[in-house]
Amino acid sequence: MDLIQLLPDSVANQIAAGEVIQRPASLVKELVENAVDAGAHRVDVIAIDAGRTSLQVIDDGCGMSETDARLAFERHATSKIREAADLFTLTTMGFRGEALPSIAAVAQVELQTRTAEQELGTRIVLEGSRVVSQEPVACPVGANFLVKNLFYNVPARRKFLKTNATELANISSEFERIVLVHPEIAFTLTSNGATLLSLTPSSLKARIAAVFGQRLSDKLLPVDVETPLVTVHGFVGTPESSRKRGAQQYFFVNHRYMRHPYFHRAVQEAFSQLIPSDEQVPYFLYFEVEPAEIDVNIHPTKTEIKFENEQAIWQILLAAVRESLGRFAAVPSIDFDTEGRPADIPIYNPLDHTSAPPRQPVVPVNPDYNPFDTPSRRTMPAGWETLYEGLSKSPATPAPSVFPEPVADFPSQPEDSSSLSQYRGQYLLSAVDQGLLFVDQHRAHVRVLYDRYLAQSETSALPSQRLLFPDVVQLSATDAATLATVQTDLQSLGFDLSDLGGGSVSILGIPAGLEGLDPQALFLDLLAAAADGGILPSESIHRRLALTLARAAAIPVGQILGALEQSDLMRQLAATSDPVHTPDGHLIQAVLPQEQIDKLFR
Repeated sequence: MDLIQLLPDSVANQIAAGEVIQRPASLVKELVENAVDAGAHRVDVIAIDAGRTSLQVIDDGCGMSETDARLAFERHATSKIREAADLFTLTTMGFRGEALPSIAAVAQVELQTRTAEQELGTRIVLEGSRVVSQEPVACPVGANFLVKNLFYNVPARRKFLKTNATELANISSEFERIVLVHPEIAFTLTSNGATLLSLTPSSLKARIAAVFGQRLSDKLLPVDVETPLVTVHGFVGTPESSRKRGAQQYFFVNHRYMRHPYFHRAVQEAFSQLIPSDEQVPYFLYFEVEPAEIDVNIHPTKTEIKFENEQAIWQILLAAVRESLGRFAAVPSIDFDTEGRPADIPIYNPLDHTSAPPRQPVVPVNPDYNPFDTPSRRTMPAGWETLYEGLSKSPATPAPSVFPEPVADFPSQPEDSSSLSQYRGQYLLSAVDQGLLFVDQHRAHVRVLYDRYLAQSETSALPSQRLLFPDVVQLSATDAATLATVQTDLQSLGFDLSDLGGGSVSILGIPAGLEGLDPQALFLDLLAAAADGGILPSESIHRRLALTLARAAAIPVGQILGALEQSDLMRQLAATSDPVHTPDGHLIQAVLPQEQIDKLFR
């Protein structure tokens, strides 16, 4: 009995759609990239319910004929390549011929398209890979794709779609990757009738400012290097623009967005001595290489790209970023101390007979001096032989390594509050029953504040401190979508926010007790923490925000504490839910056992 059979096209397309179309953001990527390949000068993206109900992409590109419109939805039908050798000379975004059939397999699709040579266009409707109708229609030149009810015939996939705010954030993120590499094209992004982004053709830096705000654009340094192997241009942030999380970081190669951790390390290496190790700088870097020297045919999403000369390009990128930092004085210059410097240094001129030649300095030397033959060496103190009596002649044993061991439970309280002391502005030391207790004061305060913020926000909103002058923040479309998911949580933590429209948010108040912090930096860190958490339930997002807020407000490393402050911190730490670990699992305290201390002095 034969067991192997060919799958129907509808099933094969659904299997392919599992890799190509994962969420509404995938529709944006595939359809907008097709519009760019079609030579469009304007592209409009319209989303209803974050693409769950419908997503429409309209462009003014070259359009398609009646036959091409029908054939475009067949598997592996493409106008981008003709033979396998064309894979190594790609200049277009798409080439697989999988996107449109994958979309049609899991959604209801309507396409209206017309070329400039035609008087009438074509309207074609498909449902689940099946053509429902095709007819002539009056429409402008270009293409108008309307995708409705994504995953309507795959309920399991539709069930795993996230909230509208989360899916809209993914759409905005995918949209930004495309508009950043095509500043010459006009784009608009609309959600439920509200325009999130409206971009006109501009320069690259102006496009970055339009998407992420002028404040980020002002902190960018140009990078421009051209070699026979690769051309790199774009922008990197100044050291002052570094952030712990949420930095805007983009790599593009031949007008295609890519992820490349190896090249990311090159940029970080260039800033290694300029920013803290746990911070990152924004960058927008564009690579131009010969198409034959890269391989984009690795994954259907085409964001993983292999380079033939990866290591050499790494070195070029590192040198280019360092050159940019040095050329634009982003690296602090060494300011030598000139106090007490003589105003004039005399210079001898042999043609000037009035000036005497400089005299050679004379260093007195005693030729009879012998450092190994001195009275102090010849005459030893009386009885010196007895100094080493009684010592064992056995080989010396190395001293045991001393590493404080983590405690399983919170140790007994200090024997006396006056025994607390501070070491290097980072650790609190105290004698306990088990030995010598080390407590990281910053981590201890993080745990105390985290428990406090979480407990208060669960019962009622934290008190808010009004700012004397409101701080206005310009958000990207992605950050604005993220804010929609966590705005209630931010308000419960004590933030008073006002939406000014157009992606601008006014910070009217921040949690009480944080008056010394930068409101805008704190707000953006919280948004980045929420975005980094991925898809989380509301409770998990709330905990993440509380942890970020606690880290920002905790005692910094190096701050000197008085005796009362030390005692109060230890008392509050003992009352927390977990005095041994921070909320993210790092060790707060450790004990150096008394036995190890005694061994050091035996």
